Amino acid sequence: MAQDSQGRETDIAFDHSEFHHLSQAQIQQVLTLLKEEGMTATVSSIHINAWFGDHNKWHGAQWILKELTGRDLTKELDQWVYVGDSTNDQVMFERFTHSVGVANIKRFEKELKHLPKYIAQQERGAGFAEVVQALLENPIKHQPQNW
Repeated sequence: MAQDSQGRETDIAFDHSEFHHLSQAQIQQVLTLLKEEGMTATVSSIHINAWFGDHNKWHGAQWILKELTGRDLTKELDQWVYVGDSTNDQVMFERFTHSVGVANIKRFEKELKHLPKYIAQQERGAGFAEVVQALLENPIKHQPQNW
């Protein structure tokens, strides 16, 4: 189990790269088992996440923006930048006009049907900081493909 499991309310997470290291075959075995039990399951850069139902990051992003601001995300996709790092971000890469994968997304490229529009040079938090710096340096004119 992931160490942050106590704080989870809608999913279950298994550590595969944060404190414990599972092989790709072991990760696939866990995914298969979870799906056989009727769960939706995805792999993040450090966890295998699973839940019952058809909700996902895209549904959650739409809901929270509507809930907090009354705005419709589908009408503002060109105003947002989504940054992700693994296969569980694919649903967001597919929909956002400006999507970025931090460099460690490259290890999942063969598993992704929808790639981010841009891949940062740095991994993990440093990759996110790279994206933020690019936006801060030129927030209006920057196009993701030019970073």
